[in-house]
Amino acid sequence: MEIRIQRTHPQAILPSYAHGPLEDAGMDLHAVEDTVLEPGIPRLVPTGLTIEVPSGFEAQVRPRSGLAFKHAITIPNAPGTIDPGYRGEIRVILLNLGREPYTIHAGDRIAQIIVARYEPVEWVESGLSDSARGAGGIGSSGR
Repeated sequence: MEIRIQRTHPQAILPSYAHGPLEDAGMDLHAVEDTVLEPGIPRLVPTGLTIEVPSGFEAQVRPRSGLAFKHAITIPNAPGTIDPGYRGEIRVILLNLGREPYTIHAGDRIAQIIVARYEPVEWVESGLSDSARGAGGIGSSGR
């Protein structure tokens, strides 16, 4: 699949697979400027990129497992969605869940992006069919 992409910053790095598209689902997104993440305060971190997602697809922005495990850095709205109609800069909401400030440097890998197909939905208001689970929700399986 080909997707149009544009750099809005001269140091922007195009998303890339660390191990190739047959080994990795997500491509790395990089920061284009230094940002200090204070504990508990979400920050928008720019990537210097805009993309044109085709109709019927979304781009999902997800946390990087290494940042989450080693430094408690996450994306609070994960996965973030880039809709087909959006043409603005990709900026990633990062949140430091740790106790100390953490500095993102220009060029650092800050998130992953995955392009996924979605199905448009038309709601049909009616009664629902029965199921074995029924209305059993959180904790209903007994585990």
